[in-house]
Amino acid sequence: MKKGFKSFALLMVILLLTALVAACGKGDSKVSVGIVLPTKDETRWIQDEERFKDALKGSKYTTEILFSQGSSAKEKENVETLINRGIKVLIICPQDGDAAAAAVEKAKQEGIKVISYDRLITKTDAVDYYVTFDSVSVGAAQAQYLVDNAKGNGQPLYLYAGSASDNNAFLFFQGAWNVLQPKIADGTFKIANSSEAEALKDTKDLSRDQMSKIIGQVTTNWDPNEAKNKAQTHLTAASADMKGDVAILAPNDATARSIADVFATDSAVTSYVVTGQDAEKASIQYIIDGKQSMTVFKDVRTLVNDAMGMAVDILDSKDIATTGSYDNGKVEVKAKQTNVIVVNKDNVKKELIDSAYYAASDFTGL
Repeated sequence: MKKGFKSFALLMVILLLTALVAACGKGDSKVSVGIVLPTKDETRWIQDEERFKDALKGSKYTTEILFSQGSSAKEKENVETLINRGIKVLIICPQDGDAAAAAVEKAKQEGIKVISYDRLITKTDAVDYYVTFDSVSVGAAQAQYLVDNAKGNGQPLYLYAGSASDNNAFLFFQGAWNVLQPKIADGTFKIANSSEAEALKDTKDLSRDQMSKIIGQVTTNWDPNEAKNKAQTHLTAASADMKGDVAILAPNDATARSIADVFATDSAVTSYVVTGQDAEKASIQYIIDGKQSMTVFKDVRTLVNDAMGMAVDILDSKDIATTGSYDNGKVEVKAKQTNVIVVNKDNVKKELIDSAYYAASDFTGL
């Protein structure tokens, strides 16, 4: 009897300890909102981290921010960690839209509301909401800047794109192509670095597969070094009539600076107009110095506030306000869209300094 009693007592102790460990792993952590961002290696996401930290100051809710460092496996691990912290809302910017589906499905199974942030998670019904800048309008704004600053007829046009694993890269390119295609068709621009784009120059509305073929040729994978190498390869292969005054569709600021540096060193390039987005400090200095033409300013403060506002409304059981929806390949995801602003040398002080996004002391030559 004594031996049986001891075994029973030991079993009860083990069960009690297991329950305590589980409780500590979840509810006792008091983390309300879990946030997963793609990487710490890009300025953009460090900015977002700081904005998220500021957004919940003084709130009764708490948050934890984790970075996936460019790995979908790490991203999934981060989501599982936050689930174990007892989160009620997950805000996640996926490293890879398709691959993130498995991670958010785990969160959904736990009754956690999922907000896809800035990039859309695709091919799953486990996404509740999407908070984003209007990505199509970003690409359109970049392209319109090139059109507005076109020189003569037959101007060489160099196309670059983000990563083929990022749904936003397709939306950016779609917006740009909508504006550029008529000007390619009428001869204002001639495509310098993509045989796939050249073959489709008379097609206004590209299918996903057609965009994939173009992006496959001109992708930078959001990597400045890859952008630099591609630009060098393209300029080396370019004939004389593909130089002179050129227009460059660069997908974001980091790649724009790398591409601009390459074009600036080619003596056969008389001038260049190059686009960007994200309003990174380094690119604002490039714009002031005349080395980058423009950037699309996506005020992260507004996007973060939209995401956090939505999360708090979910936690407070309030109705969620949305302004549109996006097809993620499985469902129409309700979305809150944030407007964007084109910034160049003429309005950089007004939009970024006077609005207190950056301090004047961060730059020279203003």
